[in-house]
Amino acid sequence: MSLAAATMVGLGLWQLDRFHQRSATNARIDGAGEPVPIAAVLPRPPAGGVGAPPAAESRWARVVVTGRYDQRHEVLARARTVNGQVGFEVLTPLVLDDGTAVLVDRGWLPPAGAGATAPPRVPGAPSGLVTVVGRVHAPESRAGAAEPFAGRVAVRRVSPQALAPAIPHPLYGAYLTLETQTPPVDKSFVPIAPDHENAAMNASYVVQWWLLAGLTLFGYGYLVVRERRGPAVPVGSSLAEAPVSPAV
Repeated sequence: MSLAAATMVGLGLWQLDRFHQRSATNARIDGAGEPVPIAAVLPRPPAGGVGAPPAAESRWARVVVTGRYDQRHEVLARARTVNGQVGFEVLTPLVLDDGTAVLVDRGWLPPAGAGATAPPRVPGAPSGLVTVVGRVHAPESRAGAAEPFAGRVAVRRVSPQALAPAIPHPLYGAYLTLETQTPPVDKSFVPIAPDHENAAMNASYVVQWWLLAGLTLFGYGYLVVRERRGPAVPVGSSLAEAPVSPAV
């Protein structure tokens, strides 16, 4: 019993740690100030490779970066849901002066035809120098290689490491969800909002695990006390009224 209770306390502590992590993430999203240069939060990618993913404290940071879009190597992220509708997110490499590039999620578009798999009508990216302010988005897990789709390439999950073979530039290890752009972004795009994490769920799990631990210890203590007292004999029972046999 004590081992089970200790395990439940440990699970509660783990959920408490997850609560603090998620609360910190939400605080970064809500409290992000002025954008900083991308080099301040993301390691520069090596020649011909992909940079390291962002540190936990850099996720959802606001950064500013200037470069030129390479629309020839644009990527569609398919089966992405916004406001209950399935569509596509459009990721375009933004090439910096030093030759490195960062994937910019320009926003979400609905399918152009019937069915969620119909390719969208993608507005052209601005030519010339573009300044982007965006949020640092960590690579998504279980991402696969890009596959040909409607004259571009498409993926289900976004990861610079998985997309590197399809893009001829050294890539930063995170991508940016666009907030503002100069010149302005096409109004066809729906911006991708930061993902607030459900910290309240972890807090409820902490309470549940610790209540279970307390109930387990209470139940164990109750059983121990009951065992020491022995079985209770109800008043009026046949055992209580039986005469005592005289000694022979």
